[in-house]
Amino acid sequence: MHTKRIIPCLDVRAGKVVKGINFVGIKEVGDPVELGEYYYKQGADELVFLDITATHEGRGIMEKVVERVSEKIFIPFTVGGGLRNIDDIKRILRAGADKVSLNSAAVRNKELLKEGAYYFGNQCIVLAVDAKKRDDNSGWNVFVNGGRIDTGIDALKWIEEATKLGIGEILLTSMDTDGTKKGFDLELTRKVSELTNVPVIASGGCGALKDFEEVFKDGMADAALAASLFHYGELSIREVKDYLKQRNVNVRM
Repeated sequence: MHTKRIIPCLDVRAGKVVKGINFVGIKEVGDPVELGEYYYKQGADELVFLDITATHEGRGIMEKVVERVSEKIFIPFTVGGGLRNIDDIKRILRAGADKVSLNSAAVRNKELLKEGAYYFGNQCIVLAVDAKKRDDNSGWNVFVNGGRIDTGIDALKWIEEATKLGIGEILLTSMDTDGTKKGFDLELTRKVSELTNVPVIASGGCGALKDFEEVFKDGMADAALAASLFHYGELSIREVKDYLKQRNVNVRM
């Protein structure tokens, strides 16, 4: 049985870690290098770093910050935001990332997923999907540019297509639950987990210990990503893992 992973997320804007609710109301919460090292020492299985305004501002990712974080941690490190082509991916992997997360660029040029998997290996390519339920409840749409633009693309169809292109993992964020602390979007997570054979990282809405258990058991996720809970010290990674172990969820202690 695969171990379930607990992954803190650093949403970075202007060199600072920030957090919002439903992708708005953004507040600063700390320094990415300090927080990255702190979570590594706490026992995080991986770390995700997302430059949340790079695409919207039309600039590249902050390589120096990525380098500084990577020097402090010795766990898999995923970096996303503002990556537009193969050269960008190569640069970020050289800066210390183990994987890259692609959202807007992949939607605009799906061949980037195929090329990335070919040049760097499937394990390096993470498809990030920011999904929001349609008003008529008929499914979920894919949003890009940090949740600013509704592409009108069906999220499940996009994930199915991207899986065939060679992605190694899916970072699935529910925009409906993001930052609300009311629990992960179990319906969305389960549908995606059933649809694809690649690991699914559930993101958006974690607010309590039971939410982690539910997303693994009911949502069928392979990993759970959280930000606010960890940033504000409401829960530690150790507490989460202890809780899950007691409930027969296989985690790495």
